[in-house]
Amino acid sequence: MFASLVLLGLLIFFLVYLLKPQRPKNFPPGPPTLPVLGNLLHLSTDDPLKDFERLRKSYGNVFSVFIGPQPAVVINGLKAMKEALVNKGSDFAGRPQDLFINHVTQQLGVVLENYGTTWREHRRFALMTLRNFGLGKTSMEDRIHEEIQQTIKTLEKSIGSTLSPQVIFHNAASNIICQVLYGKRFEYNDEMIKVIIKCFTDNAKMTNGPWAMIYDSLPILRKLPLPFRKAFKNYETCKNIAFDLLKEHKETKVPGEPRDFVDCYLDELEKKSADSSFSEERLAGYSLDLYFAGTDTTSNTLLTGFLYLVGHPHIQERCQQEIDLVLEGKDQVSFEDRNNMPYMQAVIHEVQRIANIVPFSVFHATMKDTELMEYSIPKGTMVIQNMKSVLTEEGQWKFPHEFNPENFLNEKGEFVKPEAFMPFSAGPRVCLGEGLARMELFLTMVTLLRKFKFTWPEDAGEPDYTPIFGLTLTPKPYRMKVQLRSKQ
Repeated sequence: MFASLVLLGLLIFFLVYLLKPQRPKNFPPGPPTLPVLGNLLHLSTDDPLKDFERLRKSYGNVFSVFIGPQPAVVINGLKAMKEALVNKGSDFAGRPQDLFINHVTQQLGVVLENYGTTWREHRRFALMTLRNFGLGKTSMEDRIHEEIQQTIKTLEKSIGSTLSPQVIFHNAASNIICQVLYGKRFEYNDEMIKVIIKCFTDNAKMTNGPWAMIYDSLPILRKLPLPFRKAFKNYETCKNIAFDLLKEHKETKVPGEPRDFVDCYLDELEKKSADSSFSEERLAGYSLDLYFAGTDTTSNTLLTGFLYLVGHPHIQERCQQEIDLVLEGKDQVSFEDRNNMPYMQAVIHEVQRIANIVPFSVFHATMKDTELMEYSIPKGTMVIQNMKSVLTEEGQWKFPHEFNPENFLNEKGEFVKPEAFMPFSAGPRVCLGEGLARMELFLTMVTLLRKFKFTWPEDAGEPDYTPIFGLTLTPKPYRMKVQLRSKQ
C-alpha cells in the first residue's frame, strides 16, 4: 500500500513537472509558473498594468511570464525598448500567430501579419497611398476640417448644457478615416457606423481581457460557446460590411482614377503579378485594420485630452491664449501653425503620454534566436511592450506621474520631444497612421478650443482620470459643459 502511494505521488510529481512551463537557459527571469496556467494567476484580468509594474520591480526591465504554456518577454524602460525595437528592430519585428486576436481577424489584416514579404508589400503600399492623399478634390487637411465642422454643429446644440463627448469624438474620427479608406462620410446617426463602432469597442475591451487570456491559455476551451465567441461574430459583421463597401467600389470605380484607399488597392490588384500577396480578402481585412486603428486610438486620445483640459482649466486657458495670438485674422488653423504653438504642441503630446492609449502596443515576436539586455530570446518568442514604463519612466520626464505640459517644454518655453516619447511604438513596425493621427489631434483640439470653452459640471464631483483597461485604454464616461468663448 505504501509503495503504491509513493508511486502515485511520484507520478503526480512528474506530471506536474512535465506540464509546468520551463524557462529556457539564460531566459529572462520571472515569477514561478503553474502547470497549464503558467503565470495567469499573477496577472489581474481587469488591469495587468499594475502587476507588470510589480513584476518589473522584482525581476528588472526585462522579465518573462507564461500565458498558459506560451512564454512571453515583457520589455520595460527606454533602454530595453530601444535595443529591441530600434537597434535590433528586424529581430523583434514579428507578430505572434496563434493568439485570440489572430483567430478573430482570420489572419486577414496586415497589422498582425508576420514580418516578411506580405507585410512589406502592404506597408509600402499604405505609406505611399497615404502620402499621396491629394486623392479627390480636397487635401487631407481639408477633409479633417470638413469633419470638424460637423463636430462644431453638434457641440453648438449643447451650448449652456452638458454633454457626453464619447460618441461625438468616435464619430468624427470614424468619418475621417472612412473618407481616406472609402471616400465617403456617414451621418452620425447612421446605423452601419453605430454597428461598426459597437463591434470594435466590444472587441477592444475583450482582446486584452480575461476571456482572451483564457482563450490563449487553454486551447481545449476554444470551441466552447463561451463569451469570447461574441468577438468572432462581431468581426464577421464588420467583414461583411467591408465586403459590401468593396463591392460598391468595384461597381463604380474608374480604372486609373482612384478616389480613396480602396480604389488604389483595386488598381493594384488589376496589375498584380502571380506571386503578389494582394487579394480582395486581404483588402477587406486591411481596411478594417486601418479603420479600427484610425478610429479608436484617435477618439480615445481626444476624450482623454478634453477630460484633462476641463480638469485643468488654467492649462486650457493658456492654450486658448496662444491660439488667439497665433491665429489672429485667420479663418482656420493649418497644420503648419503647430510650429508657432509650442504650448499647444506640448499639451497634445502630454495628453498622448498620459493617456497611454495602447498600453501594450501590438505584441511582437522574435524572428530568430537573438539577445536582449544579455538575455537569450529564442525565435518565435512573444514580446510585450509595457509602454507605461517608458512614458512614465523616472529620469526621462520632469513630471513622470502627473499631467504637466512642461514635460515637453525647455527652459526657453520651446517645444521639445524627449526620446522616451513613443506612443506610436518605434522601429520597423511603428504605427503607419502616426502622421494622420498627429494632424487630426492638432487641428481638432485647436479648432474646438478656439471656439468653445469646456468646463467640468458643478454637480459632477471630481474628475476621475482612471481609464478602463482593454486593447486600448478608454476614459470612463464623463460629461462636460460647453460654452461659446467671448473671443473667437
